[in-house]
Amino acid sequence: MIDLKLLKYLEEFISEERKERFLQILEERTYKITVAIEDVFQMHNTSAVIRSCDIFGIQSAHLIERKYGDQLDVQIAMGAQKWVDIHRYESTSTCIDALKKEGYKIIATTPHNDSCLLDDFDFDGKTALFFGTEKKGLSDEVLEKADGFLKIPMVGFTESLNISVSAAIILQSLTTKLKKECAEWQLTDDEKIIKQIDWAKKSIKSIDGVLSRYSEDT
Repeated sequence: MIDLKLLKYLEEFISEERKERFLQILEERTYKITVAIEDVFQMHNTSAVIRSCDIFGIQSAHLIERKYGDQLDVQIAMGAQKWVDIHRYESTSTCIDALKKEGYKIIATTPHNDSCLLDDFDFDGKTALFFGTEKKGLSDEVLEKADGFLKIPMVGFTESLNISVSAAIILQSLTTKLKKECAEWQLTDDEKIIKQIDWAKKSIKSIDGVLSRYSEDT
């Protein structure tokens, strides 16, 4: 149950400018596209992808950390990890199963298969974009379980881009396309309120004390 009373209470501790900023940003957020990052070795790449999620309005990201553990660098993410919902998994199968249960189609980003070109991609429900390691790309498991494949058209000698660059290009293109072609791409009213509460909590330095006083008063 959404606690509107809690939201009103928390908003007493943040500025009007911040409350307005939350509302503006939430109007551009979506769960229709999400990102999954599989075993990326370079910490700065994962962090840069999370930052791109924030910039282009992707509200959730999924990190598969089977091999290399926690791969977020707060210096590179520049605070984006506070505003994007980050879900962590110890295996690829667990991540895929969780996303499919939520109704996402698994789209593997890879230049190697007979992939759909970025400009030709059509939305067919909720989309989870999978990005792989710097050297080997996505695992065989993702490629076998994927509902589709996607690639950025390239005309140079090299056949791939850095993962963070690829993610930024794809997210910019697909979020623009989503807003033009899909009527219900935004968060629901309830989802927006949930994020308002979450973001308000993350904006208050002494949040534990504030929540304790709220509990005592209710």
